[in-house]
Amino acid sequence: MEYNPQEIEKKWQNYWSENSSFEPSEDTKKDKKYILSMFPYPSGRIHMGHVRNYCLGDAFARYFRKANYNVLHPIGWDSFGMPAENAAIKHKLHPKKWTYENIDYMRDELKALGLSFSENQEFATSDELYTKWEQEFIIKMYEEGLLYRKSTTVNWCEPCHTVLANEQVEEGCCWRCDTPVEQKEMPGYYVAITKYAQELLDDLKTLEGSWPSQVLTMQENWIGRSEGLEFNLELCKDSRFKLDKQFSSFEVFTTRPDTIYGVSYSALAPEHPIVKYIVENKLLPDNKIKAIKAMQKVSERDRATQDKQGVSLEIDVIHPLTGELIPVWVANFVLASYGGGAVMAVPAHDQRDFEFAKQYDLPIKQVIVGPDGIIENPKEAYTLEGELINSESFSGLKNNKAKKAIIYHFEQNSIGKKQINYKLRDWGVSRQRYWGAPIPFVHCDDCGLVPEKVENLPISLPEDVEITGKGNPLDTHESWKKCSCPKCGKEATRETDTLDTFVQSSWYFLRYATNHKKWQKEGISKKDSDYWMDVDQYIGGIEHAILHLLYARFFTKVLNDLGYTNSREPFKQLLTQGMVLKDGAKMSKSKGNVVDPDSIVEQYGADTARLFILFAAPPTKELEWNDSAVDGAFKFIKKFVQRSSHVTKQAAENFSSIEHSSLNKVEKEARRKVYEALKRANDVFTKTYTFNTLIAGAMEALNALQSQENELIWAEGYYILTNILEPIIPHTCWELSDKLFDKKNFNNKIEVKEEVFALDSVVLAVTINGKKRCEIEISPDAQKDEILLEAKKIAQKWIENKEIIKEIVVPNKLVNLVVKG
Repeated sequence: MEYNPQEIEKKWQNYWSENSSFEPSEDTKKDKKYILSMFPYPSGRIHMGHVRNYCLGDAFARYFRKANYNVLHPIGWDSFGMPAENAAIKHKLHPKKWTYENIDYMRDELKALGLSFSENQEFATSDELYTKWEQEFIIKMYEEGLLYRKSTTVNWCEPCHTVLANEQVEEGCCWRCDTPVEQKEMPGYYVAITKYAQELLDDLKTLEGSWPSQVLTMQENWIGRSEGLEFNLELCKDSRFKLDKQFSSFEVFTTRPDTIYGVSYSALAPEHPIVKYIVENKLLPDNKIKAIKAMQKVSERDRATQDKQGVSLEIDVIHPLTGELIPVWVANFVLASYGGGAVMAVPAHDQRDFEFAKQYDLPIKQVIVGPDGIIENPKEAYTLEGELINSESFSGLKNNKAKKAIIYHFEQNSIGKKQINYKLRDWGVSRQRYWGAPIPFVHCDDCGLVPEKVENLPISLPEDVEITGKGNPLDTHESWKKCSCPKCGKEATRETDTLDTFVQSSWYFLRYATNHKKWQKEGISKKDSDYWMDVDQYIGGIEHAILHLLYARFFTKVLNDLGYTNSREPFKQLLTQGMVLKDGAKMSKSKGNVVDPDSIVEQYGADTARLFILFAAPPTKELEWNDSAVDGAFKFIKKFVQRSSHVTKQAAENFSSIEHSSLNKVEKEARRKVYEALKRANDVFTKTYTFNTLIAGAMEALNALQSQENELIWAEGYYILTNILEPIIPHTCWELSDKLFDKKNFNNKIEVKEEVFALDSVVLAVTINGKKRCEIEISPDAQKDEILLEAKKIAQKWIENKEIIKEIVVPNKLVNLVVKG
């Protein structure tokens, strides 16, 4: 039989589509498997990262289908976002037209790979029905205090007239027009993810062993729980007057209360209300005001990479324990979003504070000593454990005990309290752009901010817009903006901000978990969700380890609390695949090192692309593209097809009659290799995920089959190998299975026959004084005396005329004879 990939791949893709082969059953009594790969953005063409991601998911789905599970394996499109607007500007195309044309093209590309997606469950996040149900629970979140509106500082590009996400700011400039970005205060919508911070942290424990440990650590660090002391630093009398009595104190939080006697200055973030008041009222010399304004224009992310910068605010606060005056500065390393935007600075015991103090010649006072005692002229902060000095009644305490003692002292004297803080911030979801889900609120002069009535949803985007890149076209679309207040009926204005696309990708798995017919009428079906959730196997890039996965976990908990689902965590098992590289770099158009999957499929066929991508490296590791290895994958499939001619029709019908005990050594070895491959395949899909070892096992089995001529063993071998390779090279295996076995080997899981692993003999190494000299072949049931007798016979020339002083037998491995003389 000759291998013609183009012919058989088209044949079976049509068969699967015509027979709805990959649609999940509505029989909820069957055991289920929900297999999901992170869905793509419809950029126009798939790349090798897509191929790897979806071939991994497809392999799981196909394996569990053959094991008689009810499998949900869907695909959709993360279709809102900035790239569509950029394309609209560049190509003069409406974002919707550009998006849905790309979806059509990419769907065909994915189909050409033979991916076993459910066609009925497919959707795009820009579909109005998806927006409708999303807007409904956004309103419920608002009513429950989980979504709110406030003013905050954002990255603003004046020429583009839009807010920019941090990742859209490159070296302080807009990624699109290269204009310096300003920090501007604007109203926006925020999701109260911090209300779930502790639960998100605690529930990471339930994912241990199921998620990669590095992902759990990254999430834990991102949430950033810290315990410490919260207290107010009181402004001295002169400073209060300088600030026109508008401020009497400010709040600070520290995780190091044990160092409080080492405070030598305090520092505020450039966005702190006191700093803003000083700038607005010009309470400092012009040069200082100018320097502070320059700091305020830089985003927090960019400040983190800058050298330490600061300006003295010429005001002082009073140390809460010593009564000393402490100068107050504004510093670029202080974050407005953490601990109130103010720090008590202890340069002797914090490296960041130390560097700032050195730069501006501020005092450094050591209050903790280690084994080396007081350090004169330190070159860095001392951050290790130690004993308190210069700390009044707390001197002499170990610093860990001192933390608790000082917090207790603050609480007893009502000047501070123990506090738990998180680095995690509430999530700003407003975007000033057109191609996104409209936020379902109305602004009324009388009623304020009012949610739209649920029966009026979805709030859809107007299609008669022109995307220019200058501001949000919804702002200037008067007929769309004008509406009636849902509360009082008076004329009102529709909200023109749209939602961050991370919102859509944070609950899409619940859309798939609802039957497409029910979805039309009720949105998320709790009954369906109870059956399909949680996702059994989730696959995606490690780059999504923090934000996407954290938001998905958060939304699952919120939608549970709102009554949509009984699930609290979305993904049982997580597989994070490595990047695909070429010439040592990640594939990208800008580097000119992209390999077009379409050309691989056209030249070699989809099965070759699939085999290469799963064989070249374990899925969690980076994969280096190799043209010769692609050719090698093609040659293996070709050989696999050609060798199938050894399987006769009669043997295919009768191989179950094989008597293992009557086989010769070579035949037994071939059979053992086949079943080893089967055993390995089961482990790969349920434990190890190392698809490269599965494929290697199948290659070894095929080589072993070629070493013998028993037609029954050839038939049994192909019965098993086409089954275990079907998730990898499905078109080829369906073609062979159809011709040889009427696809009977795809109906149920094939059981491993342990009889094939029973060995007639074992080979033991014989070592003399630890050095291997020869081998013996002997029955695996042989007793120690029998083994030693045979070993001495074979090793006679190395032990002749020598005294054996020790005899060691390691079962099934070796015999070691220790001799003297």
